[in-house]
Amino acid sequence: MSEFTGANKDKLISDVRVVISDAEELLRMTANQAGEGAAALRGRIESGLKKARIDLAHLQDAAVVKAKAAGRATDDFVNEHPWKAVGMAAGIGVVVGLLIGRR
Repeated sequence: MSEFTGANKDKLISDVRVVISDAEELLRMTANQAGEGAAALRGRIESGLKKARIDLAHLQDAAVVKAKAAGRATDDFVNEHPWKAVGMAAGIGVVVGLLIGRR
């Protein structure tokens, strides 16, 4: 999972939320379906959804912790090396300016 970028993790979290929501709606729509097999299937799906919600909450917590750690590391670097940070920002600005100017 470490190869995911922040945007990919956000999209994954969003997609999982949509799938969970859709599955819950499907369960509500089929609640009046009779049959032993249907009841057992609904039970397995509900338990799977509960586990998915818990896993999603853990993933979100881990993402928040990592984002805070990255922010602290960046802040520490900028405080320890202000001129390097200014130089890197200026270099990135020049590159972005050149790319925008080419269009």
